[in-house]
Amino acid sequence: MIQRCEWAQSELAIAYHDREWGVPLHDDRALFELLCLEGAQAGLSWEVVLKKRVAYRRAFANFDPLAVARFDDAALAGLLQDPGLIRNRLKLASVVENARALIRLQAECGSFDIWLWRFVENRPRVNRHRTPAEVPARTELSDKLSKALRARGFKFVGSTICYAFMQASGMVNDHLVSCFRFPQLETPMGFTGASRLA
Repeated sequence: MIQRCEWAQSELAIAYHDREWGVPLHDDRALFELLCLEGAQAGLSWEVVLKKRVAYRRAFANFDPLAVARFDDAALAGLLQDPGLIRNRLKLASVVENARALIRLQAECGSFDIWLWRFVENRPRVNRHRTPAEVPARTELSDKLSKALRARGFKFVGSTICYAFMQASGMVNDHLVSCFRFPQLETPMGFTGASRLA
């Protein structure tokens, strides 16, 4: 029987766990999407966000930062009426603000990917947790990333959100050692299957 991280219980969560979670991600658009979705999760379960991901992509121009950065108050008002989204004004507005912050960062640093992965010296941090209780909710590194993102104008990027983002984007391998994905992602090359967030 396949052993997985204990949080992967539903069909949707299992598919996400097996194909995406912890896979090193190096695409600015996909990283932007993931950061915004992690922010949308605040106070909710990841399952809720996964169920709404298609609606978020539709509403936010497939997370094209240039398109999202042009959203105005009227567009935001429309988003607040969309039942497919988490209709929290601050969370929805943060996607637009994050798109603008991302564009500024890209202009200065070349890419979000390059800027982001320097926090882990361009190599995933591999942890060796044996139980869910050992997996932290935040670390000194996520504190540092959160502070750096906030300084650049990003919203909904607290340390706990940042650590979840680091886990999801493969900056950190927090699959339990008993999980079948742990050895597959243990090396920097890690994953050779389908591209992330496809």
